Amino acid sequence: PGTNPWEAMASSSAFRMPGYALLVFVAVLAQTEGFYLPGVAPRAFKDGEAVNMKVQTLVSTETPLQFDYYQLPFCEPGQIKDLPENLGEALAGEKAHTSAFDARMKVDEYCKTLCRKKYSPQQMEEFQDFAILEYRVNMRLDNLPIAEMTTIAWDNDMSKTEQYYNLGYPIGAKLQPEGAAKQETDLYVLNNHLRFRIKYHPVNSGDLTFTEDETVADAGSYIVGFEVIPFSIKHTYWGKFNESAGAYARLSTCSQPPDGRFEKHQPQVIDPTEGGEVIWTYDVEWVESDVKWASRWDVYLQLTDDRIHWFAIVNSLVILIFLTGIVGLIMTRILRKDFARYNEDQTALSTEEREEMARDMREETGWKLVYGDVFRPPPYPRVLAVYAGTGMQLFVMTFFTLLFATLGFLSPANRGALLSSVLLFFVLMGAPAGYSAARLSKLMKEENHYKTTMMTATLFPGACFLMFFSVNLVAWYQQSSTAVPFGTLVVLCLLWFGVSLPMVFFGAYMGYKKDVIEVPCKTSPIPRQIPPLPWYLGLMVALPVGGLLPFGAVFVEMFFIISSIWQHRFYYMFGFLALVFLILVVTCAEMSIVLCYLHLCAEEYRWWWRSFFTGGATAVYIFLYGSYHFLARAHPSAQMDMLSTSVYFGYLLIFSYAIFVLMGYVGFISCFMFIKKIYASIKID
Repeated sequence: PGTNPWEAMASSSAFRMPGYALLVFVAVLAQTEGFYLPGVAPRAFKDGEAVNMKVQTLVSTETPLQFDYYQLPFCEPGQIKDLPENLGEALAGEKAHTSAFDARMKVDEYCKTLCRKKYSPQQMEEFQDFAILEYRVNMRLDNLPIAEMTTIAWDNDMSKTEQYYNLGYPIGAKLQPEGAAKQETDLYVLNNHLRFRIKYHPVNSGDLTFTEDETVADAGSYIVGFEVIPFSIKHTYWGKFNESAGAYARLSTCSQPPDGRFEKHQPQVIDPTEGGEVIWTYDVEWVESDVKWASRWDVYLQLTDDRIHWFAIVNSLVILIFLTGIVGLIMTRILRKDFARYNEDQTALSTEEREEMARDMREETGWKLVYGDVFRPPPYPRVLAVYAGTGMQLFVMTFFTLLFATLGFLSPANRGALLSSVLLFFVLMGAPAGYSAARLSKLMKEENHYKTTMMTATLFPGACFLMFFSVNLVAWYQQSSTAVPFGTLVVLCLLWFGVSLPMVFFGAYMGYKKDVIEVPCKTSPIPRQIPPLPWYLGLMVALPVGGLLPFGAVFVEMFFIISSIWQHRFYYMFGFLALVFLILVVTCAEMSIVLCYLHLCAEEYRWWWRSFFTGGATAVYIFLYGSYHFLARAHPSAQMDMLSTSVYFGYLLIFSYAIFVLMGYVGFISCFMFIKKIYASIKID
């Protein structure tokens, strides 16, 4: 019924994509609109029908910790029901419950009493602690998150304003003293009155057919917006509070009859020394909207800073063009001269190049001298093969995740869909991991195939699970909703050993059946002595330089990703992210090739691990940038809290570790292909 989301999707720019031109694909990818495939079919509510408001987690921009709604003594329904959640929601700690709020389609109600509760000093202190850390309450209605509408004015033109959604509403706020009065201690108020403003859009009669007894009104309306305005009101009442009146108890602070106005009142100050009574109330207003159901998420996903993203893309492209120029110079000029010298073909050289080649021939140096050692197996070859296979797994996982996200399949309406997809693609891509590890281990003459395959299936996931479980233990101890239930951990283990492990063994079986990868040079029986390297090619210089430029190509987008996670906003600019990831991969590959060529020219043939670490060095910068973000944004009390620090740095370490393996694989495989190409192009005596 109503607007068909598939039609809206088909009209989007992402589906008008010619398949014959990669350039057009990239251009369209950058401009992909914020459409999505809804997680559920649109539901129309009839007039007077009950709509269920769900309460979720308490989140803050001052600390990474989040808590369950009912960990604070809010009003509770007769029976609290935990609503079903998917794997992504469980891992993210997004728990949803039923609430005591009552609303009915198109029925405006004001000053409804939710409950009256007396709080102890300890309970009031809990409310104050959450207000100090600026915690916000998340709720949902018909799968739409609740949000405050905030209006900001431009500094250079105060008449120019802009509105944006701020997810959730604050539990409390600092009381600002009137006039010049000063307080000895900071006072905080509790937002105990909520005005829900629910927007609806009537079902379009042109899309439906009705029987003789039905009308358009019978079809109902769609919910297209869920806004809230919080108030702090110290409610009063006449005489004795009428408990039997329930939600319609008369309060002297509300205008009679209730119409959304209040009598003169004081704010509900949080008193952590004496405790006190709090009456929780709410309003429900219904507002008709022109927004159609298929477009109701647009306000949450609006792109207000696209110019900054384009600046980041241009910045990344400048770095990419610079590196591409260096690689092009190596391939077209330097290597051409080397090929001519080693193959004794001087017809393609100019007079100056021939004279320079004659001088170089007097003292034979260069990358050809190490042809007998360049494919010599490195130390710990099994570990390198395992990490290369895992890097392949992460690369394919990232590719498919970004592809599905860019095309709109991972909608924010499907809560937890992104994290669930990452896990699903990771376990399914075990086959490419096993295949890659098997072929490399066979090239490096590793005999124990079973051990290599088992390490591929367990080394990286095991390290991540250990870090994740350690963080979870701390969260369990602190009773944070960040803690993942034990049942979810069991599901993760089942996915690991029931899906990923067999897929890795299947891929390894296929890889070991293949012939050994052919290389253009045979390895000499005696290793060649390596001359001293220049200082600028040492590990302490080459690795930081190798990771700096790729990080410089992505750090602006990293800022937006970390900020979105920290501020609990929806990140949905996957078109930009896909372009940045492509630039990161190419930049990392080119940087690894340049440094690898310089090391080979210095007769340093131990390129295997160097290339892996050069690509993976980007992860170190990402970890340091994430650490700076925590120190710059977290509340001082959160920085000193063991749980906050453990949760943030634990997840940051897992993310950085995955980036290290992924980019390490990109650097390694790029250098491997480069070396095979150049040594296959010369004559070997």
